[in-house]
Amino acid sequence: MENLSYIRPPSVSTAPEPRIAAALIVPLNQLKQPNPAEDIVEFGRWWRDPHSGQVVLSPTAARFLNVEPGWHASGASCCTWLAPADRKALLAGIADGAPGDCEVAVISERDGLRSLRIVKLPATGPGSAAAGLLVDITQAKYAAIRERLSFESTQLLVGTGSVAEAVTRIIELVCVHLGWEWGAYWAPERGNVDAPKLVCKQSWHHPHTALDAFGQDSLKRRMAPGEGLVGSVWKAGSAQWIEDLRNESWFVRSESAAACGLRAGYAFPVSFVMADGRRRSFGVLEFFSRMARQRDAQLPALSTAIGGLIAQTALRLEQQDTIRKLAQLDGLTGLSNRTHFHQLLDLACLDAGARDASFGVIYIDLDRFKPINDAFGHEAGDVVLHAFAQRLRKLVPEGCGHVARLGGDEFAILNASGQSHDRLHALAKGVLLAARLPFAFAGKELSLSASVGIGIFPEQGRSAQALLRAADAAMYGVKQSGRNGVGFPDAVAAALDVQQSTLARQLTMEAELHHALDNGEFFLEYQPVFDRDNELLIAVEALIRWRRPSGEIVRPDVFIPIAEQSRFIVQLGRWVVESACRDLALLQRRGFERLQLNVNMAAPEFINACLPDELTAVVKACGIAPQHLCLELTEGMVMTHADKVIPIMHALRAHGFKISLDDFGMGYSSLSRLKELPISSLKIDGSFVRGLPHDRGDCAIVRSIIDLGHHMRLQIIAEGVETDAQLLYLRNFGCNLIQGFLLSRPLALDELIRLHGTGAGG
Repeated sequence: MENLSYIRPPSVSTAPEPRIAAALIVPLNQLKQPNPAEDIVEFGRWWRDPHSGQVVLSPTAARFLNVEPGWHASGASCCTWLAPADRKALLAGIADGAPGDCEVAVISERDGLRSLRIVKLPATGPGSAAAGLLVDITQAKYAAIRERLSFESTQLLVGTGSVAEAVTRIIELVCVHLGWEWGAYWAPERGNVDAPKLVCKQSWHHPHTALDAFGQDSLKRRMAPGEGLVGSVWKAGSAQWIEDLRNESWFVRSESAAACGLRAGYAFPVSFVMADGRRRSFGVLEFFSRMARQRDAQLPALSTAIGGLIAQTALRLEQQDTIRKLAQLDGLTGLSNRTHFHQLLDLACLDAGARDASFGVIYIDLDRFKPINDAFGHEAGDVVLHAFAQRLRKLVPEGCGHVARLGGDEFAILNASGQSHDRLHALAKGVLLAARLPFAFAGKELSLSASVGIGIFPEQGRSAQALLRAADAAMYGVKQSGRNGVGFPDAVAAALDVQQSTLARQLTMEAELHHALDNGEFFLEYQPVFDRDNELLIAVEALIRWRRPSGEIVRPDVFIPIAEQSRFIVQLGRWVVESACRDLALLQRRGFERLQLNVNMAAPEFINACLPDELTAVVKACGIAPQHLCLELTEGMVMTHADKVIPIMHALRAHGFKISLDDFGMGYSSLSRLKELPISSLKIDGSFVRGLPHDRGDCAIVRSIIDLGHHMRLQIIAEGVETDAQLLYLRNFGCNLIQGFLLSRPLALDELIRLHGTGAGG
């Protein structure tokens, strides 16, 4: 139905013309007798003379058209209360030879908006008047309008991401379909929780009606509960009519309404009752008309449904906004969290890259924060973090960047693009000052500082990850240099490249190690250990090797540290023990009955309380005695994890295994702790052997270790012996066992058997 523009009718004379068409005499005579069926069935009759154009209306038809019943000189006099387009439809509908049914809309102050269908009846004969019916389809029309309005409103509200957009469209739908000229949505203004007032959020009116004055008056108003129509509906929670604005002195916008010709108004709450019985109210919808609208108009029948739909949509969007904020914000500080900051940083990189712009990222880590938690508890730490976050927020005005808490005591600032490096440096200095200012907790002043690093787009990277790594590396450089300062990326760029490259190689090799074990790329070699006279093979040390499918041999000093960092060393160590024990069983069958097998153990392997039982099962499965297996532990590992390692050492010795302290003399042990260790031998580190016999310090250390071992009745093994002079010195001072390239390089199993098959001993 099109927008309606109504005008008040002029005075119409209903006095019959002297000459009434003969074809209309009979209908006029029939109208002298009332026809109750018309009122019951809601239809009226009309007749039209095809020659003169004169029209006769029954009382019901005349009432429908809001004109006098009986004779009319022309059809035009029956169209006073119709819109211009509907006037043409009415004249065409009752004209001779015109097509069949059509619909028109009539509005009056008495009956409001009425929809009529014009029905033409078949002609009764030549020269007879054209006849037809006016059928009142208002209720059916309104039912369809209500259904359509409800459907469209539901579609708008279910699919919308903004209440404002959907409400404006709903106001338009109500005005267009139900004949109101102006509508608006009022909701409480933000930031005034104690004394809320309602403001006009959205409004709409017919573009061809002069209602700007009323709209401007509404936009500048702030309605308190109980004030005017809007405030009264908000306070009472129920709809209200104003049938004539001119007679309602409490209507606060009466002057602008009168200036725009508005006469009637209807307002209803936007609210709904929740499952727990509480009513949630979000605002008020109001509509105004230039007609004196009746209480039986269609809007009241729809207001509850419309208000409820909008209120539920507002609640849904409010909950979605809350969920979004919870997902984006740090709960303690209210700043952006790590995930949201990374999203903002990604968007900033895309935008700056498209505009060839530059911006900066500041990475912040609080210094000496952990002692505050340790001394005063996490409550004190939370107070400091919250206060520091508020200081950072003040340093970055709205629109100039974003502040985030990345986790723990780490923060970051995304500086807006286009700002100079000097401005970025000044902001970083402000961060240092914000951290140095004392924090108050429980009547005490807590002091700390911050280390700050800067990353700049695009110099340090074009992605969020690259920028944060650069800023983090710059911050870490400050930490290492004494803290409480600002680090710039230029000073750490080279170190960052090396760090990234090293880390990439490590991660790649970790994956390769797992594949190597599955694919059988590891193998063992054995380095002989001889008595000091070089005649008897006493033991062999199992050494792991890695041969890639390409034939490349990877050095142990390259892959062993990576295996230890990733704890893959536990799997690798188990493979070495099982493989070496199987080889020892073979050696014993080939004549090496008393040969000792030395196997290196890493810290993660040796702090396993189940290790004694697991090793016992391995040697039993291989058919060898525990006393033929010697486990080598580094001195540093034993001293670092003494509380866990020493009990396991005693358990291993109780099961019959031997234990050797490797790399002895590196400075970890105390003599009081050394005498408690259940070890069977000491191995002099090769770094001391290398200086023999010319380095006086190395000579003194080696002699001391040999004397100490003899007094503790331990076997002494010197590793890394490569020259005759070294060997002679060790023999002279009583070193029991010799291991090194001078006597033998590591050998494959079959080569070991071939070269030393007749020289095995024990």
